[in-house]
Amino acid sequence: MEVFRKLDGLAEEIQRSQPPVDLWRKFVYCTSLTGPVLGSVDHMQPQDFEKVVSPVSVAHFSQYKLIRLLLKKLEDLNFHICKPEGLNDEPFRGGELLMGHECVKINATSQSVNVTASHLKEGKYTERNISCNILVGTDGAGSTTRKLAGIELRGEKDLQKLVSVHFLSRDLGQYLLNERPGMLFFIFNTEAIGVLVAHDLMQGEFVLQMPFYPPQQSLDDFSPKTCKHLILKLVGQELSDIDVIDIKPWVMHAEVAEKFVSCDNRIILAGDAAHRFPPAGGFGMNTGIQDAHNLAWKIAALVKGIAPSSILHTYETERRPIAIFNTALSVQNFRAAMAVPATLGLDPTVANSVHQTITDGVGSILPSGLQRAILDGIFTIGRAQLSEFLLNEKNLLGSSRLAKLRRLFEEGKSLQLQFPAEDLGFRYLEGALIPDSDSVGTQEPPTGRRRDYIPSSDPGSRLPHMNVRMLSNSSSEACISTLDLLSGDKVEFLLFIAPLEKSYHLAVAALKVAEEFKVSVKVCILWPTDTVKGAEARSKTALAPWENYIDVAEAKESSNSSSWWSMCQMTEKGAILVRPDEHIAWRAKSGLDDDPILEMKSVFSAILKV
Repeated sequence: MEVFRKLDGLAEEIQRSQPPVDLWRKFVYCTSLTGPVLGSVDHMQPQDFEKVVSPVSVAHFSQYKLIRLLLKKLEDLNFHICKPEGLNDEPFRGGELLMGHECVKINATSQSVNVTASHLKEGKYTERNISCNILVGTDGAGSTTRKLAGIELRGEKDLQKLVSVHFLSRDLGQYLLNERPGMLFFIFNTEAIGVLVAHDLMQGEFVLQMPFYPPQQSLDDFSPKTCKHLILKLVGQELSDIDVIDIKPWVMHAEVAEKFVSCDNRIILAGDAAHRFPPAGGFGMNTGIQDAHNLAWKIAALVKGIAPSSILHTYETERRPIAIFNTALSVQNFRAAMAVPATLGLDPTVANSVHQTITDGVGSILPSGLQRAILDGIFTIGRAQLSEFLLNEKNLLGSSRLAKLRRLFEEGKSLQLQFPAEDLGFRYLEGALIPDSDSVGTQEPPTGRRRDYIPSSDPGSRLPHMNVRMLSNSSSEACISTLDLLSGDKVEFLLFIAPLEKSYHLAVAALKVAEEFKVSVKVCILWPTDTVKGAEARSKTALAPWENYIDVAEAKESSNSSSWWSMCQMTEKGAILVRPDEHIAWRAKSGLDDDPILEMKSVFSAILKV
């Protein structure tokens, strides 16, 4: 959401369009959507609404709706959306979005990448050749770009096979909205098991995920009629308005591409093409958005002649470790989600082992029909653990399982929704940055539990958020975030300093050196709240003739609030250089004693790889 704030009001549009937070803050565990609730977990804490660590809150928004908004933003920027039926053989002018096209062939040379794209037009597949300097493959988990480039995946394959059923039911949405609102519903009963994702209760839009065990089961076993029947079993009562939109099988993997950049920095992978992991914790879309945010300014720096092509390799250096970490965390989240059925006597690992034995082990010699019958019989016996006779407080075993389930929820050991430390606190340890000389280049392993974000100014970290007030417009008391001080539409660095003589000298040096490196730098002079008188005049004198600077004052929430420099764990003699993607490229914790010109030349040379 912080990234989307840079896209001309996109974050605000998402917040207006998403369901109210009270409709998706909970995960509900039940025997049916209208039956007994086994437990629920509220994933929103008071601080999540206070915007202390970020200027924007988390959002729950479907990907296909986000794509519509992004396409509209691109059209506003004069990009032309081209559908296959409207294309002719004229060469592209640039700025086209080719809908309905598939990359089928890649030929990378030392000078360019030639792509053959196929599209269906008037009932026939037609190919078109496209030449480009850089090809970014963002074509999903089954990425053709990745396969054609010969890039392998590393990690765990086939964690789980599922069938996804996208359906609409306003009646169900209205019932849940009134009776038990939530984002995810984990449903366990003797006839069916599934996870229902409530994309929008007000619109009645849902996606149901159900276990799938081929080859004993096939997609034909999940016809629209069968899916409606299963939905009703999970709901627990009749619904007359179920409209099944789509039914798709898919496989859950936990894999990361062995490399993100190949073919002499000309082919790049991002998003699900570069990493695919369980949809547990929202890391799939968030990690992909972060990929694009990291990559965008580097491609722009290359295109504008600011940096050589080697700058693109820092994308892999920085993003691949984050993808590996998020993959491990997503697997932990998936295991946490499986802890609930395991507690109820339905250990998914047992089901998978039985299926593997039937498919690849001794059961593989049996006729397919008998394999199917055995599998169905075992699953029926397993689901019997969920009968009302067994799963109740009066039954000794059932009471024990329910008590264990309550402890699981209370101790935060079930699937979690929010991960502030990972969403905001991820840090690049090397790449287009300069680590502190005393930096410890290690990363804590994932815990699978919610951890709060702690602001940091370590190089590679996201710039901390603090509300500040613009002094150039003192008539306005409106506050903005430190994250808003960077321009979102050009390759520009931001240098934070305090209003001290040595710091002004450093700022002048940075502005001079940046001019030599053909890159833009804006200086931000951050004034304490009680010393703003005469600020603008002083900065104007100290930085003349340079005009690319801004004076701001801390806008503390209270007298107990930390100052900017204390929050960054630095002295006010220090300085922080921020990259165009709001990550810290370099800092001087307590100022510089050396020649600032030489220091800044070394800094920009290291960051831009020139």
